[in-house]
Amino acid sequence: MNHATIRRAVLWVWLLLLPALALAQTQLGSAAAMQAKHASVKSQLEKNIFGRPLVLESTEASGQLSGNIFAVVAYPFDQVSGALSKPAGWCEVLMLHLNTKHCAVRETDSAKTVAVAVGRKFDQPLSEAQKVDFVWQPATVSPDYFSARLSADKGPLSTRDYRIELEATPLDGGKTFIHLGYSYAYGTAARIAMQGYLATIGSDKVGFTTTGTNASGEQDYVGGVRGVVERNTMRYYLAIDAYLGAPDAKQLPARLATWFDSTERYARQLHEVERNDYLTMKRNEYKRMEGGGS
Repeated sequence: MNHATIRRAVLWVWLLLLPALALAQTQLGSAAAMQAKHASVKSQLEKNIFGRPLVLESTEASGQLSGNIFAVVAYPFDQVSGALSKPAGWCEVLMLHLNTKHCAVRETDSAKTVAVAVGRKFDQPLSEAQKVDFVWQPATVSPDYFSARLSADKGPLSTRDYRIELEATPLDGGKTFIHLGYSYAYGTAARIAMQGYLATIGSDKVGFTTTGTNASGEQDYVGGVRGVVERNTMRYYLAIDAYLGAPDAKQLPARLATWFDSTERYARQLHEVERNDYLTMKRNEYKRMEGGGS
C-alpha cells in the first residue's frame, strides 16, 4: 500500500468515526430507565480503569459499529441540558476533536443543520476537508430527563444512518448521569478503507476494553475496529465534559487545554499530537470560523 493510499485510508477512518456519536440500540428514553441504568452500573462507575465515574461499552456486528458511554458528570442537570439543547453547543463539542476543521449551524424553513467539515490532524485548507451535514431535531427537556439528537442519512463512501444522541437525568449532589451512544452502518468501500488503516499505521493502536494480560504481565486491550470506536467515543465524551466546564466563548482557551490534557490521561490510546501543536491548530481553526470561513 503506497503512502497516498494510506493517507486516504486514514482520512476515511476519521470521516467514518467523527460523526459516530450516535443513537445506539441501547437508547434508554426516559428518566426512569436512566435511573435504573445508573443503579445497574453503579459499582462499575465507582471502580474502573478510567479513574472517573465512567462505563464504556462497544460492539461490532455485520455492517455496523456501536459504542456507549454511561458516566456521571460533575455538573447540575440544568447546566447540562441548557448547554447541549441547542445545535450551537454541539458545534463547540465537535470542534474539540483533532479532525474537526469547521462547524456551522445553518437554518432553512424546514430544518436546522449542523454542517461539519472533517480533515486530518493538522492545519489544512477547508477545500481539502470532507463535509457531513446533520439534521438537528429539537431537544426533549423535562425536569428529570434530557435528550438531544442529530442525524445524517448518508455519509462518505458507503456509510449511512448516522445518529447522534445524548441523554441525561439528574442525580443527588448537583451531578448528572449521562448516556452518550452511537451507531452507523457501512458498506464495502468503508470496510476496505478501515482494513487499510488497521493494516498500516493503525495496527498498533488499541481501545480501552481489557482482553487479558500478555507474557510480560501487562494488560492487553482490544484492537481493530472496536479499538477505533472506543478511542473516538472517549474523545467525544471528554469533549462534552470539557465544554460543560467552560461553555462561554471567552473560556475557549481553557476548554481546549482541558480537552487535550484529559486525553493525555489515556495517552496509550489517545495521544496523537503534541499539546502546542493542538492548541495552535485549534486557535487557527476558530479564527477561520470567526472570519466567516466555510
